[in-house]
Amino acid sequence: MWVASRLFRKQEQPELTNTNWPYYLRRPVGAAEQILFHRLTTALPEHIVLTQVQMSRILGVKKGANLLEWHQRINQLSFDYVICKKDFSVVAAIELNDGSGRTPHHETDYQKAKACKDAGLRLIHWHVKLLPDEAAIRAAFSEPVITRSAHPEQIDREFKQIVAHFH
Repeated sequence: MWVASRLFRKQEQPELTNTNWPYYLRRPVGAAEQILFHRLTTALPEHIVLTQVQMSRILGVKKGANLLEWHQRINQLSFDYVICKKDFSVVAAIELNDGSGRTPHHETDYQKAKACKDAGLRLIHWHVKLLPDEAAIRAAFSEPVITRSAHPEQIDREFKQIVAHFH
């Protein structure tokens, strides 16, 4: 029985060892994302800049909540950038918006905003055609802003602005 099952499974799978797989190498970020990455690293030398970070890598699920259910909500979502202190504690997440209407992503954008708000994570939105220069980036990450997790009213204001933008 085991041999027949094993042979059947082997026949179902195409022979992959003797053929080339249809992959090619590509850059993980586009031109605008590269520009912003270099501006971020130059403007924030005391921070670590990560790109294309899965939300589930930086947002945990609180004890008592259904881990699988809440993890699945964010499992396929990612941030364009995550800014960390040198100890890798997360300061903020950054999303680049392209102004393409984003209708298919409306629910995704809401989920990101809501998850960040409830976790106390600052979520910054910048438009791809209006990328901040280094001075604007430094201003956005000035010390009062970085430590603002102690100011939930600021998180609420930012969340309301983000939600208003998508409604």
